Amino acid sequence: MKKYVHILLCCILAFLSLCGAGQDIHFSQFFEAPLLRNPALAGLFSGDIRLQTVYRTQWQSVTVPYQTTSINGEVKLAVGKSEDFLTLGAQVLYDKAGTISLKTTHLLPVINYHKSLSSARNSYLSIGFMGGLVQRKFDMSKVTTNSQFDGINYNSGLANGESLANNSYSYFDGTAGLSYVTQMGQDPENNLFIGIAYHHFNKTARNSFYTNSNIETMPKWVYSAGAKMAATDNAYVTFHADFSQQGSYSELIAGAMLTYRLDDVENPRYFIHGGGFLRWKDAVIPVAKLEVKPFAISVSYDANISKLSAASGGRGGFEMGLSYQKYLSNDNTSRNAVRCPRF
Repeated sequence: MKKYVHILLCCILAFLSLCGAGQDIHFSQFFEAPLLRNPALAGLFSGDIRLQTVYRTQWQSVTVPYQTTSINGEVKLAVGKSEDFLTLGAQVLYDKAGTISLKTTHLLPVINYHKSLSSARNSYLSIGFMGGLVQRKFDMSKVTTNSQFDGINYNSGLANGESLANNSYSYFDGTAGLSYVTQMGQDPENNLFIGIAYHHFNKTARNSFYTNSNIETMPKWVYSAGAKMAATDNAYVTFHADFSQQGSYSELIAGAMLTYRLDDVENPRYFIHGGGFLRWKDAVIPVAKLEVKPFAISVSYDANISKLSAASGGRGGFEMGLSYQKYLSNDNTSRNAVRCPRF
């Protein structure tokens, strides 16, 4: 076990040697929105079905607050009598930003195939795909430009001077990913995973409100790692880390959560989780979570440490997550039909 801990810590330290700022929508509770990390992370949970939502609001102390909501659902299906399984799911993402109410909505179906690599232990190689429609629009009535100032005052009767085709457009977006997860040691509760995902592989899709614009969505690479390890008979630690690279922008976030079982060690229903994460050169993020199976609620807050902290007063973003996760009472349940990582 010490060997696995050493490897994991080395990976996290390597991540922490990198820095930057991301471009895409992101969450501090990224572990509660796994499909946004990598579609090949779909199905990596204890249960047959999982529903999750995360709500984020940020920069309320600086400007009109940005509001983002993620909703995802997954269901696992056994593949025949083998140890392989299939996960089907969907990701919905909604974001509202700024004074002009720029709204972005993603509707993204997901499929992930998990290939068992061992007949004796949890060890899977997974390949996942996610793709669907993205729509963006804004409120034209809230737009103001330099062309509408008459030299003394703002004049709403003047043309805004912008060659906008309309106030909305849509395009197709796609992501592909790989992940590898394996049991550590003899305890099936101890698991390690790594993953890599390539987002926006159809980068030629039009991504602008201007008619003749050549603006493209830059592809993004996301490298993920995590582990769940027993600490005592009634406690365990979960590590998560993501490094994202999109054009000249990058983002690193990493941290850990300590979990205590509050009742039966063998078949617990009540859990309390607490920990913290660091978004490199941007925010320190304390996280707390209460779980009463099959439900869980989590909260976090970004304490801003970036150059914007002088203006924000150290205040960043608040997030709340809700989840529902359980086994189904049918013959095809993954509790018996397949082995699976217990995150």
